[in-house]
Amino acid sequence: MMLRHNVSLDSVISPQLEAESIKELERILSVKGFQAKLVGANGEQIIIPDSIYQVLLQVVQAMASGKAISIIPQEQELTTQQAAEFLNVSRPYLIKLLEQGEIPHIKVGSHRRVRFDDLMKYKQQRDTERSKFLDQLIAESQEMGFYE
Repeated sequence: MMLRHNVSLDSVISPQLEAESIKELERILSVKGFQAKLVGANGEQIIIPDSIYQVLLQVVQAMASGKAISIIPQEQELTTQQAAEFLNVSRPYLIKLLEQGEIPHIKVGSHRRVRFDDLMKYKQQRDTERSKFLDQLIAESQEMGFYE
């Protein structure tokens, strides 16, 4: 699963009334060596596995920062509108990327669907390329004396 923010797939935003409790939960979960347990109504306890603990910690940290949270399975198929919202691009631009083969997609009838993991791969590649370009631009600006 991958945590993500701001796509309209059952996003959860914490109410302001819960802010203090969420901040306290974040503080407790962030303690090194902390071992989280779930306690049932009958007193039964189970230690939360580390993989689930890490997801829980990420969710709590994001919510403490006021971010909306959605949890999407990697193989989840998104509509082109959802995919465009996730990438923060227009739907027509996303369609162009799909038609150019930049992002794999499938057709369900006449509708295109994009797998979330393919979208994440594209986004990570795009972000890496942008970062490299920005680093190169800064280096060139420094060489020319524009950026110190």
